[in-house]
Amino acid sequence: QVQLEESGGGLAQPGGSLRLSCAASGRFRRINVMRWYRREPGKERELVATITRDGVPNYRDSVKGRFTISRDNTRNTVYLQMNSLKPEDTAVYYCNCQFTSDQLRLLESWGQGTHVTVSS
Repeated sequence: QVQLEESGGGLAQPGGSLRLSCAASGRFRRINVMRWYRREPGKERELVATITRDGVPNYRDSVKGRFTISRDNTRNTVYLQMNSLKPEDTAVYYCNCQFTSDQLRLLESWGQGTHVTVSS
């Protein structure tokens, strides 16, 4: 199975930047699509960005032009560079991936989440 460990959250001022990382470890054939979700206080979890194994990104409208998702397949790691942060970006950010298991099953895994707070 896959374990996902996020890092890089914290406090940033409006207009500031943070970079989240998420490293996958464990037993698997390969990591396929990787995603970042977030859950704002009192709201449902929402998809922020996705990236295919080939590096094709996709973003929710509210973060386009401000956030950049990337990945390093040699390190099984996905990143989320967050620039021009706004208070409404405050949330717990979760890493998610689809992976192919040793038994060739398509499975999903979630990280524990990392807190991002944008405040002056």
